[in-house]
Amino acid sequence: MVNALVVEDSESIDSTIQNLRRQGYQARGVGTGSDALKQLPRADIVLLDLELPDMDGLEVCRAIRAAGDTPVIAFSRRDTELDRVLALQAGADDCVVKTCGSREVIARIGAVLRRANSQTADAPQSISLRPLHIDGRSREVRLDGRLVDMTSKEFELLYALASTPERVVSRKELMAKVWEADRVASSRTIDTHVSSLRAKLGSSKWIVTVHGVGYKIGTAQRHRDRV
Repeated sequence: MVNALVVEDSESIDSTIQNLRRQGYQARGVGTGSDALKQLPRADIVLLDLELPDMDGLEVCRAIRAAGDTPVIAFSRRDTELDRVLALQAGADDCVVKTCGSREVIARIGAVLRRANSQTADAPQSISLRPLHIDGRSREVRLDGRLVDMTSKEFELLYALASTPERVVSRKELMAKVWEADRVASSRTIDTHVSSLRAKLGSSKWIVTVHGVGYKIGTAQRHRDRV
C-alpha cells in the first residue's frame, strides 16, 4: 500500500486524506513543513501545499529532494507559470493549482508514481566481482573494501564492461555508451582510460584486451601484478 503524506494547513486536508483512502492509499496529514520533514521517511509520495505557516513551501520541497527521491506533487494557490516553474526547479515532480478536482489529483498521483517506479526499475544496479564491488547508484568502486577514486568516464567505462561480464564489448559500443557518440572518443581515448583503470585497480587482469574487437571485464589474483 502506498503511503501518501499530505502537507497542508487548511480545513480541506481532512477531505483530501479521506479521498486518498477511498482510492486505496494509506494517507496521513501534517500542517507544517517541519512535521513533514519528520514524517518523510515513512512517505512514498508527498502532496505539498506551498503555503505553510512555519516554512516556505519551496524550501520544504528542496529539503525533501535533498533527502532522497520521494516523489513530490506541489500545490499552488495561484495558477501561474512562475509558481509552476519555481516548484519544479525546487524539485517537485509535478505542480497543480490548489483548486483542481479530486479525480485530477488522483490521476496525477498515479502518473508520478508510475514515472518514479519506472526510473527505479531502470536505475543502475550494484555489481559484485569479488573483491571488486561497483555501486551503480552511488557510483562508488571498492576493491577489497577500499574506495577507489575514479573520474566519471572511468566509472562509466568500468560499469559498461562489468555489466556484461561474459561478453566482449566492442570499441564502437564503448564509444556510444560512455562518450555517447563515435566522433567524441577516439580509440586512443579509450586506451588511455583503460590504462588508467588498470593502474587504479592494481592489475591489468581486471580489463582484458580482445585484439581487433574491444575489451571485456576480467579477474585478478589477490596478489596483483604491476600494470
